[in-house]
Amino acid sequence: MVSHSFRFPGETDSYRRARNQLLQAEIDLRRRVEEVAALRRQLPLGGQIPEDYVFEEGSADLNDAHGARQVPLSELFQPGKDTLVIYSFMFGPKMKAACPMCSSIIDALNATAVHAAQRMSLAVVAKSPLERLRTFARERGWNRLRLLSSAGNNYNRNYYGENSDGGQQPSLNVFVRRSGKIHHFFHSELLLIPSEPGQNQRHVDMIWPLWNLLDFTPEGRGSDWYPSLTYG
Repeated sequence: MVSHSFRFPGETDSYRRARNQLLQAEIDLRRRVEEVAALRRQLPLGGQIPEDYVFEEGSADLNDAHGARQVPLSELFQPGKDTLVIYSFMFGPKMKAACPMCSSIIDALNATAVHAAQRMSLAVVAKSPLERLRTFARERGWNRLRLLSSAGNNYNRNYYGENSDGGQQPSLNVFVRRSGKIHHFFHSELLLIPSEPGQNQRHVDMIWPLWNLLDFTPEGRGSDWYPSLTYG
């Protein structure tokens, strides 16, 4: 079993034995995470997009001189970047409020967007009309993300941002540009299969810092707590 010579104040031998067992499990998990990431990177190209979906775009900035504008998916790729990541946000026109869990994810994506932009293009899409999306984004302080409305196209339906009944779904899709053509590369497909007992799909956990942080605590994620849009 793996071990090291470092010790923390007051730790017991029983703590160290248990911690070394956990350390070995963490090493095994790290290896497995990289194995899965390598398999993901080795995926062949998926299908070419059936159409160049046109979104309505507008930032949360009230002083945005451009206002609302039409932008096709092909123009979401930034110069020199051939990878595009789109998160589908559960905020449809029939929903009374935005999804709290999606909002937690996007809070984090907004903070990391400036870093992610060095390697990829990143956008968030929702089915609600653009002005409703912009209003909510201003309330959340989402000032670094490309915000897109898919109200006028079939993107959500084709790439599982909604189900066959029009219910909104939180999906992560990755697209790549190769030889001037745009192909689908990856979808967080754990969403599409039944979850194991006691778990949800956890299909976007790796981009969601909240749950990963809670996993370091003795209380863990808990079985009945979920993030809220506001806290009293």
